Amino acid sequence: MHIITLVKWVPDAQLERRYNAEARIDRSEGVLSELDEYPLEAALQLREAAQDREVRVTALTMGPAGSSTAVKKALQIGADDGYQLTDDALIGADIWATSVALKAAVEAVAGAAEFESGEPEYLVLTGMASEEGESGAVPAQLAERLGAHVVTYATGLELEPDRLIVTRSGGTESQKVAVRMPAVVSVTDQANDPRYPNFKAIMAAKKKPLTRFSLADLGLRAEEVTAKVRVLSTQARPARTAGEIITDEGDAGLKIVEFLAKERLL
Repeated sequence: MHIITLVKWVPDAQLERRYNAEARIDRSEGVLSELDEYPLEAALQLREAAQDREVRVTALTMGPAGSSTAVKKALQIGADDGYQLTDDALIGADIWATSVALKAAVEAVAGAAEFESGEPEYLVLTGMASEEGESGAVPAQLAERLGAHVVTYATGLELEPDRLIVTRSGGTESQKVAVRMPAVVSVTDQANDPRYPNFKAIMAAKKKPLTRFSLADLGLRAEEVTAKVRVLSTQARPARTAGEIITDEGDAGLKIVEFLAKERLL
């Protein structure tokens, strides 16, 4: 079984979000998306639970040169190997272009794996959404392009000999569904508690392979990943204005009601 976990390099949420001259998010300082740690932990737990079959966990990212940081962090957490798709033609990629590129990347990674049991089945795990875009649409689009099954918002995964049992949250209900490989499953932040890498794991990660490739390596041309959506301009968020202070002179309750009515909150 080959579990390919998609990880993303995103702007550090602790820093002020900035845009560059091309109206794109400044990604000069980034981190592994916190939401991608949950599918990675799910993959590691599946590997640990599979006592009678070979399971490999691969971390795959798409992004600029610095996005290798996300893969390296995934290797420290426990992934067996990592891949980075980076190409200038992917700058500003939207959901459509991302799913096209990732489809080719997943197929290349799955095809490059060598298992003693022969060509393995593969499972793609993703986060529930990207932290900066928050669309959550890539898993479904990727599955459609791969011709794979898709299950979203998974809160639990259990690997059986011929299928994957997925527990998913549906608001007020919980569902259990069975899916066969290949499959794409998005994992929520309610699925588990991601582990932290210890010193031994950090040192071991330095010896794990990290492969970089471009669109040309995947047989894709730049025009095949041209974004359908383009940001024309950006502007800074306006500064927060001072709030309105109501002094209680015996009529504070009435003033609060009038204020709420004026703001259309009643």
